[in-house]
Amino acid sequence: MTEFYKAARLEEIKEGELYAVEVDGEPVCLTKVEAQICAFTDNCTHISGPLNEGELEGCTLTCPWHGAQFDVRTGKVLRGPARQDLHTYSIKIEDETIFVGLPEEE
Repeated sequence: MTEFYKAARLEEIKEGELYAVEVDGEPVCLTKVEAQICAFTDNCTHISGPLNEGELEGCTLTCPWHGAQFDVRTGKVLRGPARQDLHTYSIKIEDETIFVGLPEEE
């Protein structure tokens, strides 16, 4: 089961920019790519580099620490040194507010 938490206002997320938020204690990065909002963990899977400080070109995000690359739409690793995909989150938009879905802990 997924629980949704308020993360940001829609107007705060700009095309091609990275926006860091904390959602129920989890570091999450939001961006808009091709008019679609993407939400993913803000920590690189290599050694936890701050992805919100990385470089976004199209849908490819490059970690600022060691250059690992990910597709922000799917979380897939595009280039190492990272080997593990990013965790991506479901989002929903209600009344110009973005909600991020976090899985309930078991």
